[in-house]
Amino acid sequence: MSLSSVKAFFAEHAPEIGIIELSRSTATVAQAAEGHGVEPAQIAKTLALRLQQEVILIVTRGDARIDNRKFRALFSAKPRMLGLDEVEAETGHPVGGVCPFGLIKPHRIYCDISLRSFDEVVPAAGAPNAAVRIDPHQMAQIVSAEWIDVCDLSLR
Repeated sequence: MSLSSVKAFFAEHAPEIGIIELSRSTATVAQAAEGHGVEPAQIAKTLALRLQQEVILIVTRGDARIDNRKFRALFSAKPRMLGLDEVEAETGHPVGGVCPFGLIKPHRIYCDISLRSFDEVVPAAGAPNAAVRIDPHQMAQIVSAEWIDVCDLSLR
């Protein structure tokens, strides 16, 4: 269901972008970077977080971490990652394939400004071995994401 919902999403919103399916898992940033021949920073990881009673998604570069201070200043709350069992129920995507495309429920989506460093990023595409190559600005546009600054790049 998950990979098919992402394929349907791209067929409707960006038919020129193809889904890349590898024969091995790219569930971690390191695996994805190796599998797609890019630096870990260029992997666009999608984090599912609980913000009070709402689930939000934040897409960040692969080598970034959420800066709790920046997050709290922006959202007036502490970031809380969803439990592994909650992720698929909220997004429709398994852990390792979570992305902002083809979601089963509507969620607010944010893209961290750290992604703007790249002309192309590689987010997952609904399965632990699937991804797309996409301009980060196009990604933000087609998922109606808001650009925010919540990452700490000093930990790279």
